Amino acid sequence: MPKTALITGITGMVGSHLVDYLLENTDWDIWGMARWRSPMENISQHVHRINTKDRLQLIYGDLRDTLSIFHVVNTVKPDFVFHLAAQSFPRTSFDSPLDTLETNIQGTNRLLEALKQHKRDAVVHVCASSEVFGRVPKEKLPINEDCTFHPASPYAISKVGTDLIGRFYAEAYNMTVMSTRMFTHTGPRRGDVFAESSFAKQIALIEANMIPPVLKVGNLDSLRTFADVRDAVRAYYMLVTHNPVGGEYYNIGGTYTCTVRAMLETLKSMSTVKAIDVVIDPDRLRPIDADLQVPDTSKFERHTGWKPEITFEQTMTDLLNYWRQRVASEGFGLVR
Repeated sequence: MPKTALITGITGMVGSHLVDYLLENTDWDIWGMARWRSPMENISQHVHRINTKDRLQLIYGDLRDTLSIFHVVNTVKPDFVFHLAAQSFPRTSFDSPLDTLETNIQGTNRLLEALKQHKRDAVVHVCASSEVFGRVPKEKLPINEDCTFHPASPYAISKVGTDLIGRFYAEAYNMTVMSTRMFTHTGPRRGDVFAESSFAKQIALIEANMIPPVLKVGNLDSLRTFADVRDAVRAYYMLVTHNPVGGEYYNIGGTYTCTVRAMLETLKSMSTVKAIDVVIDPDRLRPIDADLQVPDTSKFERHTGWKPEITFEQTMTDLLNYWRQRVASEGFGLVR
């Protein structure tokens, strides 16, 4: 009998790519948890499957609503859980810290408590974030799993809580819960509030003559290691299927490291418009920034054999083409 997987946050970038991967590479039945107001464009390619319940179903759930989470778990009784749902934008967390903490920390606790009561033997992936490490001194690069947490935003603080709650449930209740600290990952369907996706969208709008050739940016000096979202979801699948060990925690990320400035220059070099001015937008700057995000992923690679396969250039190309297609088909005019 096929296994059953539950994806919270299925309509997000990562969740939508994960369902693509699982449908293609497994025979699992998949349930996606979504709110009634969740935008569905990222999973629109699967509308027929959803309507006919062909291995894919949606179920209402909100991390802020305890009863809805218990209903989801009791209905689905999943063998595998990919907990991806979150308030995921660090900059927004400075303006909405309580919402971020409530959604990410207490929401994770609600989900794990429901699993403890209704499906304790599920294999659970709790998605934390590399942002938990925050302000890391250069001498501690690359960042391994034992690096001290120094979160630099309410979002990062919430992900520290998410990470620790996952480990608590594994140790206290003998559940197979593992957490990941995924470093910067991007690609098609990336939300336009994130730097590289905002840059790609603005370039697409400039190419379409919808905005002047002026590109708004925040901190360009932050150092990032980039991975492709499609490599990330393959890693998440391997996490839950390759000898999963409850209580473990892993750094996952790519191999290409550069500043945000260099990433922007790569995207600009791909544009059909060569004269694009770059201006600092104060609204895009965080009060403090996690500016050195370079991972040591050797622990996860040793355990699973996973390695990233998609190049940085391919990721940036696919991201820019994604926004070109959206601008052409939907006529986006809002810059974020």
